Amino acid sequence: MKKLLIFLYGIMAYVIFLIAFLYAIGFTGNFIVPKSIDSGIEAPLVFSLLINASLLSIFAIQHSVMARPSFKRVLIKVIPKAMERSTYILLSSLALLLLYWQWQPLPQVIWRVENQSISIILVALFFVGWLIVFLSTFMINHFELFGLQQIYNNLKQTNSKPIAFTTRFFYGIVRHPIMLGFLIAFWTTPVMTVGHLFFTVMTSLYIYIAVKFFEEKDLKKFIGEEYEDYVKKVPMFIPFTKKRSIK
Repeated sequence: MKKLLIFLYGIMAYVIFLIAFLYAIGFTGNFIVPKSIDSGIEAPLVFSLLINASLLSIFAIQHSVMARPSFKRVLIKVIPKAMERSTYILLSSLALLLLYWQWQPLPQVIWRVENQSISIILVALFFVGWLIVFLSTFMINHFELFGLQQIYNNLKQTNSKPIAFTTRFFYGIVRHPIMLGFLIAFWTTPVMTVGHLFFTVMTSLYIYIAVKFFEEKDLKKFIGEEYEDYVKKVPMFIPFTKKRSIK
């Protein structure tokens, strides 16, 4: 019964993640969803910036702290190990849903692309960015990354293996294609508002800092010399900016 409950908990966490992920596309793209990055009642500028900065900070702190190996070691003393990844995914998703709900719009336009062809290209790149994010998860292990493999193995009483280091496909071009996909999606818009620019600049800074000073440090420690060599050959975010890449 305990294993079944953990399995159902993991499924619930994954479903909430899917909702948060799909909502993010509509939220940043300003379509379909009831509350987007530029919709809602406009509040005073300083108040809006403080609220939005707080919402982004909640996500950034939760996302970074819970991803650290030291925190994971403490967490699995409190909850079953099979639940650790699902709990991380669940809380990250809830932090995003809170951000969507309480985000304060700042709809003043900074730039608007009037050329229809360029506008179509930017919208296409927006979707390409999200597609890169999605496909990149499968180039490592989508089910392990989002906790499904762990809860399945726990149900079947088999051991879970950590995500294997890979240099396949997108990972042979850039070291962090998931983050590159987010950057493409956030920046490519035909209409950039103050609120959208604030969101994009803050998330871009967070991505760089989190990857450069935390994630890569953990990967070098965990993988070792193989990752050190990978760093020398493959750029972090911008493709083809190093002399050679891994095939």
